[in-house]
This record gives sequence, C-alpha cells and structure tokens, in this order.
Amino acid sequence: MLNNLKSFSNPPSKQEFAVTFRLVSRISFWVQLLLGLISAIAVSLAYFSRNITTQTNNAGIGFGIFLAIVGILLLCFRIYWAFRYRKLAKLLQTQNPQNHPRKEDIIKNLWIGFIVSLVGLLIAFIASEETVAIILGKALSQPQGVAIYQPENLIRSLDIFVMLANVNMIGAHFFGGVTSLGLLYWLED
Repeated sequence: MLNNLKSFSNPPSKQEFAVTFRLVSRISFWVQLLLGLISAIAVSLAYFSRNITTQTNNAGIGFGIFLAIVGILLLCFRIYWAFRYRKLAKLLQTQNPQNHPRKEDIIKNLWIGFIVSLVGLLIAFIASEETVAIILGKALSQPQGVAIYQPENLIRSLDIFVMLANVNMIGAHFFGGVTSLGLLYWLED
C-alpha cells in the first residue's frame, strides 16, 4: 500500500500521464456536460416561465438568474477546456515526439482550467447564497396558516429551479477544479 502511494507521488512518465490525462479529461468532460445541461435547463425554465407568468417584483431572483447564466457561460468554457485536455492527451500518445506538447504548455492549460473553475465556483456559490437568502426571506415573511395576498412573497417552484441550477454548477465547477488540480499536483511533483 505504501509503495502504491509512493509510486503515485513520483512524477509520471509521459505515457502514464497521457493515459491518465485522457481518462480523467473524458470523465471530467462528461460530468461537467451533464451537470451543465441540468443547470441550463433549470435556468431556462426559471427565466422563460418568469417572463410568461405574472411578474413578481423580486429583483433578487432576477439577479440570481443572471449569476446562474454567467456561471453557465463559464462552465461552457470549462467544458470546452476539458475537451481540449483530451486533444492534448491524444497528442501525448502519438508516436512522433515532435508532436508532443511541452510540459509547460500542459501545466499552463491545467492552470487555466483550474482558475476558470475557481471563478465559476465562486460565482455559483454567490448565486446560491443569494437565491437561498431570497427564498428564506419569502418563507419567513409568510405567516403560518394564513393565505398569502402578496404575490412577491410567494415561493414559486421556479425559484427552486434557480437554486438547483446553481448547486449543479457548484458541483460541475468543483469537479473541473479538482480534475485540474489533481493532474497539476501529479505532474508538478
């Protein structure tokens, strides 16, 4: 067991790294794509339903939707970047060493992916906190057992969709960040 940990902490050979890089980037791509699609669908439902139904005067949820859209755009870039990782891994596995990307280029790409994931994680976290605060405020403003006469205090299921989107983006950006950081740690060791 200790030997396995030591061998993992040793710098990998180019071929070992290429195989792991390709596998991890493929998993990362699909996990981020799935969570991103769920987030995009949830935000779309919340946004378009918000415009169709009666408007509530709640700018907080609108700001939460805006932050969710920004987080989704960052996640789209991150998904593209995970796909780019796969291309780099394929280049590392070619027979011609002149086609192999330099270690510095791979490290630079991993750092960019990690930083984008951190920014996306921060935005999704802020959006989640803001959305939860709005929903909690609505819940606390409702007297128990009494009919609600102020539509802006009504908790709508679409408010929960915004929260779902933000939580999924936290997971997707976290997964992408962990992928980049793990590969960086292994490569730079």
